[in-house]
Amino acid sequence: MMIKKIFYSLFLLTGIFTINAQEKLEKAVELNEVAIIKTKKVIEQKADRTIFDFASQPSLNSGSVMEGIRKLPGLIASDVAGMMYQGKQLDVFMDGRPLNITTNELNSFLEGMPANAIEKIEIITQPGAEFPATSGGAIMNIITNVNAKKYLSATYTNSTNITNYDQVRYRTNNSLLLNAKNKYFGWQLNFGQSYNETALWNSVTKSENGLSSVLSATNASRFGRTNFVKSAINFDVGKDRLLLNYDLNYSNNNSNTIGNGPGFSTDDDSFTDALRQDFVITYQKKFEDKAKKLDVRFNYNKNQNEFELNSRVNNAALLDNASKQQLYNAKIDYAQPIDFSDEGKISFGALYEALLFEAQNMNVINLDYQRKTTAAYGELQSKFSKFNFIVGARAEDYNITGTTAIATLIPFKQFRFFPNASAQYNFSNSVYFNVNYNKKISLPSTSALNPNNTNYQNPNVEFAGNPNLQPTIFDNYEVKLSAFDYAFIGYNLSSAQNQVITRVLITNDVVLNTNINVPEIKIHNFNVGLPIPYMLFTKGLAETMKMNVNPDTMNFLYVYAGYQFHQIPEIETNGFWMFNFMSQIVLPKKIKFVANYNYTIPKGNYFYFIAEKPFRNTLDLTLSKKFFKDQVSVSLTVDDVLDSTRSIFSSVDTPLLLFNKNDTRRFGFSINYKIPTRNKLAKEDPSLLNKEKKEEGDTMLNQ
Repeated sequence: MMIKKIFYSLFLLTGIFTINAQEKLEKAVELNEVAIIKTKKVIEQKADRTIFDFASQPSLNSGSVMEGIRKLPGLIASDVAGMMYQGKQLDVFMDGRPLNITTNELNSFLEGMPANAIEKIEIITQPGAEFPATSGGAIMNIITNVNAKKYLSATYTNSTNITNYDQVRYRTNNSLLLNAKNKYFGWQLNFGQSYNETALWNSVTKSENGLSSVLSATNASRFGRTNFVKSAINFDVGKDRLLLNYDLNYSNNNSNTIGNGPGFSTDDDSFTDALRQDFVITYQKKFEDKAKKLDVRFNYNKNQNEFELNSRVNNAALLDNASKQQLYNAKIDYAQPIDFSDEGKISFGALYEALLFEAQNMNVINLDYQRKTTAAYGELQSKFSKFNFIVGARAEDYNITGTTAIATLIPFKQFRFFPNASAQYNFSNSVYFNVNYNKKISLPSTSALNPNNTNYQNPNVEFAGNPNLQPTIFDNYEVKLSAFDYAFIGYNLSSAQNQVITRVLITNDVVLNTNINVPEIKIHNFNVGLPIPYMLFTKGLAETMKMNVNPDTMNFLYVYAGYQFHQIPEIETNGFWMFNFMSQIVLPKKIKFVANYNYTIPKGNYFYFIAEKPFRNTLDLTLSKKFFKDQVSVSLTVDDVLDSTRSIFSSVDTPLLLFNKNDTRRFGFSINYKIPTRNKLAKEDPSLLNKEKKEEGDTMLNQ
């Protein structure tokens, strides 16, 4: 009975958060009809996604994008097995478009991008038929920048950090956002840079017959330099709209690695150059009925990477690898309301995509890979009384071929059908129960296929892709009860055939890191999130219910707990618990103090790895304050206060123990300066950066 009262009280309190925010908005509109005020939420739960606000959270936006992502509750970002959210493998999008990079390339890309250039991150746990079937289990959509205004505006952001694990190292990020709009066209330009000095300690230990020996121990000093430009131009063509987007990201990284093991001692330099370019042209047809939409889009994406490993000892090149990837994508989306249902609509569309990938070793092409996809979809959304329904299907035809230096790849030529369905019962406007199902596919990333090593190696440690990887088929199921955006409880099951995983194998004391297909894996995930206002303990429930609660200015603790179990038929596995505690305390002078603690119970299986120690055990602290009528925001940050973040994994069916430690404890500050505008009450227009209509909801371009 007591537990029921506690849960009921917490749901009521989260309801007060929402009601108060709505009252605040209504009052602001009454005072001045021109003013448009939007209340941001730290975490927002929707039927098919969870939205994390980055722009207003100094605890997330003070470093790189990757550092912010690793703090999100329920998300695992691991070097050994990629990214997962609540048990689902993530396909990473940016501004509604797939990045088409994964694993090490993705980590480097996100580590080089400043988090202060991010507006928010959407985790789409149940992508419908409109999204590519190749999205796999779930989608992480990284949304950059803010809105364009009808006058010139500028925002400058900077974050600077140092680490002092064994010596002082510096990290700095800078970005500048410029935008303007008139009655003919609008433009937006966001550019910036990052410089990161980091350290990595790694060891591979073999334990067999009661004896242990270190096969490889390395100490790496790494230097990362990234420059990026994101640009957009928006033209009005009569009542229609034409959008042009061009993104450029260039990184130039190097490292020095000292290694030793049985029979060898190395001192190597590595150099990585990566250039990513993305061009999009979108034509949006406008109708009298604004719920009716027609978008036509063409996207060209090009990624080029070069990697060299040179030995200082022998004064010779050990590795000289390169790759080039080109992607062509054309799609059309149409949607219109339906008459027989409240808030109902029907949507359908088509897509054609071609990907060309070429890998070189010592200037010799050793992988030529082509992938062509043709797709069409249809989806119906309807509402009857307190029920919402979504039923859709997507058909995709694949033609995947290629050759290596010595053989022809196993072709994948198939036509696949991918249904999806969702049913939601609304207890009220803010409390609902949701059931989802979808079938998806995940095509092997080109970095997993690449037979060439793009990492450090020594005589006892090697990295190699697997050109013969086959696609993975997912069946995803989910049930979730959500209340007032912040409180939820849910369970999901992802059943995968031919799951692509990272595998570490050993032959004659040589350790190989590669990727393989596993015939069948099921991932079970249970998760719950609850906000707990501290005034509940000091004033009691009765007094708390009387308070005029504003979540932006109150003291509370947000608790997240998740249990994940990887079920692999051929081996005995254990599940693991993940916990996240985020506490906000408002100090005098409106100074915000945020503490974020992540912890994962050890001894659980993460695919074919067993966490011998917690691979998430981090305490982060942030102090922040706004000045000059909120034009300037300043924050002070200490990440990994206890310096307890490290990964120690054993590998199933091998005698290996893998150890990784980065200099993750950092001290720093960040500043965000919004240059004063001529008219603070000017109406805001949606962001010019091209976004899918499902990713941005009420901030779409086609309003």
